[in-house]
Amino acid sequence: MRIVSVGRMKRGPERDLFDRYVERTRPRVELLEIAESRGSASEIRRKDASAILSACPGSAFVVALDEGGDTPDSQSFSASLETWLASGRQVTFVIGGAEGLESSVMARADARLSFGRMTWPHMLVRVLLAEQLYRARAISAGHPYHRAARP
Repeated sequence: MRIVSVGRMKRGPERDLFDRYVERTRPRVELLEIAESRGSASEIRRKDASAILSACPGSAFVVALDEGGDTPDSQSFSASLETWLASGRQVTFVIGGAEGLESSVMARADARLSFGRMTWPHMLVRVLLAEQLYRARAISAGHPYHRAARP
């Protein structure tokens, strides 16, 4: 699996949490960081889109993180992830920068995923995604990390 994300994550609590989850996740999660672009909002989106699309192999199953995407629960996400992994295609998650994802990236995406309608800093989205990938794989493996029962 691969995460393609705009911006560089510096050392600190977000990076520590991200690393904690990706180190535990199998198959391995690779992070590819794209330098933040400069210019107008449309220029930034265009430059980011070019770099993001270049980092997504043609055969990859691309999942765009977008506030308008699907909002599955963790068990549904786990089932989807298993289906995507079983396809034999590299599963590539893309996270845009502050200006969001350009329409060309959305058109390339095979799926869209949202962590809700609230706006999240893209560095925190990385952490949320890493944790949900670990959780999804734990659910699939029957590991007790995920506790689905509610009182």
